[in-house]
Amino acid sequence: MKKLSLCLSLFITTYLSANAQQGEWHLIKDRITTPWAEKVDPKAPLPEYPRPQLVRGNWQNLNGLWNYAIVPKATTGPAKYEGKILVPFAVESALSGVGKTVGKDSMLWYKTTISLNKTLKGKDVLLHFGAVDWRTEVFVNGKSAGIHEGGFDPFTFNITPFLKGGSKQEITVSVWDPTDDGPQPRGKQVKKPEGIWYTPVTGIWQTVWLEGVAKTHIEATKQTPNIDDHTLSVSAEVSNSQPGDKLKISAWNGKTLVSEKTIDASETAVLDIKDQHLWSTTDPFLYDLKVALIRNNKAVDEIGSYFAMRKISLGADANGIQRMLLNNKFVFQYGPLDQGWWPDGLYTPPTYEAMSFDIDKLKEMGFNMIRKHIKVEPARYYAYCDKTGMLLWQDMPSGDLGNHWENRPGVLDGATDQQRTPESEGYYRKEWNAIMNSLYNYPCIVVWTPFNEAWGQFKTVEITEWTMKKDPSRLVNSASGGNFYDTGNIVDLHNYPHPAMPRPEIFGKTKAVVLGEFGGLGWPVDGHTWQANKNWGYQNFKNGDDLFKRYSTFTDRLQELIKVGLSAAVYTQTTDVEGEVNGFMTYDRKVIKMPVELLQKANSKLYDPALVK
Repeated sequence: MKKLSLCLSLFITTYLSANAQQGEWHLIKDRITTPWAEKVDPKAPLPEYPRPQLVRGNWQNLNGLWNYAIVPKATTGPAKYEGKILVPFAVESALSGVGKTVGKDSMLWYKTTISLNKTLKGKDVLLHFGAVDWRTEVFVNGKSAGIHEGGFDPFTFNITPFLKGGSKQEITVSVWDPTDDGPQPRGKQVKKPEGIWYTPVTGIWQTVWLEGVAKTHIEATKQTPNIDDHTLSVSAEVSNSQPGDKLKISAWNGKTLVSEKTIDASETAVLDIKDQHLWSTTDPFLYDLKVALIRNNKAVDEIGSYFAMRKISLGADANGIQRMLLNNKFVFQYGPLDQGWWPDGLYTPPTYEAMSFDIDKLKEMGFNMIRKHIKVEPARYYAYCDKTGMLLWQDMPSGDLGNHWENRPGVLDGATDQQRTPESEGYYRKEWNAIMNSLYNYPCIVVWTPFNEAWGQFKTVEITEWTMKKDPSRLVNSASGGNFYDTGNIVDLHNYPHPAMPRPEIFGKTKAVVLGEFGGLGWPVDGHTWQANKNWGYQNFKNGDDLFKRYSTFTDRLQELIKVGLSAAVYTQTTDVEGEVNGFMTYDRKVIKMPVELLQKANSKLYDPALVK
């Protein structure tokens, strides 16, 4: 018996030791999690195709368990790896299986060995990263394939020259992220989270994947609808194009061909969309788009995409007040401030089902718009908003804070522009340009917001007018909540907790008047908070009944404001986030604080067309 016990003890010790050395993944249990955390498959997390606006069939998902190490910044690389990290979850998150901070004095390293799919052989192989925060260098079989700076935009390296014979290939990634110790765009991340500022996000946080393409291939498309002319303009960026290359572009309604044109690869096609079916919040109709690269009458490359016929613009009402129009008609835009954070994945939703849950619930609550606040989402998020008819306002993530805020429009007092260094300006301009490029084709996006309040706001008029010139098909909200300058399409007040608006007779003759943030009614639900104390809202309640009674007074007031000139309003917010408990849902998405049917009834009255003449 003693011998059996000794053998069993040795077996258990050996088993535990082997697993400890392997550092296999497990969900960190020291924080609240969403219902989808347990559904994450470490062998295939977020397996969906990651780029719905430019689809090819020959691809390979690299999400899964990689080796990781955190070493001093001065170190050239790790002597050994510490264990496993679940890509694409940031190292600080519970779903990463690591839950460690990195900071400006350290580097995060990843390493994995992959087997190339047979379908990639003989092709140029592109290595795609949905997003990595912040400075990334990628090595393939020990050789540097490229460096990227930016935490919110996708990037790609052609790794064909670095591949070796056989299917096995080694990929190593180093990441440095100074969080709020650097001047780069970083959103709400801080090294000491509190209040409205949250946990750092370091490293890979969106899908990593391979794609096999021809040497000459389509890198990107640009699609611009014009509902007044019943046309769609389409152009493409082509890598390694040759004289005589053509683009065959066709629009489809299901299996029915709507329009088709063949043009030179460097030209822009204008497709006639007869009997156009407009996209709206209540009827989000999408057309399919096919683009083929033709050489000598043969297709060298083909991609699938989609588009919508929709228009966002300004127009005066009967009183001469500018209104935000959708398809040349006034539609009041109402939705939540949406941080896009998760208690288990931080920046990254645990599953596609989790991501779509948030959007579906907001639609059920009666909202038709989301303000995506100081964050950029994975591409599939925007595609789902396109599919469900959810309008979206896209913020630029802030960084390099330090200037003074004046939240009263028309008041000359303490407002200042941030004096950024050339390096800081460069980071902002490069990433804002990249974000706009990557999101341009999503019809749900109707407003660009370069700045929020005075968070790193600089050269406001110049940046706003650059944004307007780059994309005249959308509205630009120069600085949500101020500091205010006479530029852009919108004047945007932040006012907590009750609704208010800039006077339309003063500001509304040339700009749409919106309430960019209000509400923030808080209720910390026991057992569903990120932390035990220091939870806060702009006004706190103890139950859902009292919370809804107060909320319903806000929608009553919004009706009155819509009549005199309000075009849109943004309530804070979709969910609780860390110490903030002012969400419609708890941070773990397990409790909806007010009945959905009551919210839908209260919100739907704001879309009554009789409110505006």
